[in-house]
Amino acid sequence: MNPTISFPQKNSRVLVVGDVMLDRYWFGEVNRISPEAPVPVVRVEKREERLGGAANVARNAAALGVAVGLLGVVGQDEAGNAVERMLTEMQIVSHLARDPVISTIIKLRVIGRQQQLLRIDFEDAPTDAVLRDKLTQFNALLPDHDVIVLSDYAKGSLVNVAHMIAAARSLNKLILVDPKGDDFTPYKGATFLTPNKSELKRIVGSWKNEEQLTAKAQNLRAELDLQGLLLTRSEEGMTLYTEQGQVHFPAMAREVFDVSGAGDTVIATLAVMLGSGLPVEKAAEIANRAGGIVVGKLGTATVTKEELFPMLFPLS
Repeated sequence: MNPTISFPQKNSRVLVVGDVMLDRYWFGEVNRISPEAPVPVVRVEKREERLGGAANVARNAAALGVAVGLLGVVGQDEAGNAVERMLTEMQIVSHLARDPVISTIIKLRVIGRQQQLLRIDFEDAPTDAVLRDKLTQFNALLPDHDVIVLSDYAKGSLVNVAHMIAAARSLNKLILVDPKGDDFTPYKGATFLTPNKSELKRIVGSWKNEEQLTAKAQNLRAELDLQGLLLTRSEEGMTLYTEQGQVHFPAMAREVFDVSGAGDTVIATLAVMLGSGLPVEKAAEIANRAGGIVVGKLGTATVTKEELFPMLFPLS
């Protein structure tokens, strides 16, 4: 890393919008198989809660020291209270709507011997009335933010994503989208998309070599009127596709421990770096480094500026 680059070069304000979740972890020992069924018995010894989904994106951006707001929907319940509490602790500005009709989305992971044994999901889609209010609030918040991150987990919070992108683009905002689903056309006009391999394959089909992949990715980028498409490729690293061509970044992970939330870290880091004034290739390079660090941690985790920039922030 060039030590002459300060961090950040300017103070950007990031607004994260999308599917907000609560990640719960139950850790325990596995010493026997259940007599009731051929499954391990986990004796739970520790429990943890972490921000998940779009809230994890906001958490990752906040960990890099920028001002972050989060817009989404949670239930009027204990899990929603936990999300609000953790946002306050991380100094993330909460713009969450509390929907009394639904329960907060929860992903419960059971961990034994440092391995995920089971995940249980609890989820409800937000009601139409809350989503309409959310879109109105989004339009009101737009002028106060520089970078918009739309974190789509296909849980229902971003059904108005096309309207959000159009509104943000009319104000010349940077718009980053972590996409989901079989149709990317609602994301047309965003600045950058950050799909992974399986997400891209669902849209453009499979490829036999790098030349085919490049052609399909560039065609999609042009069709969606994007400045760039950043493809995360797991152990193959990441590839950035822009009008100027493509740049590949090899995987930086020394040891892959847990890929949960790695895409959240990548898009959050990319947003912060672009918002701080770095060119897209340098921002993508740093996002790739962040992804390599976070997969070496257990569960949905964050990367600090000290880990990303050891030359600028020597660890004590």
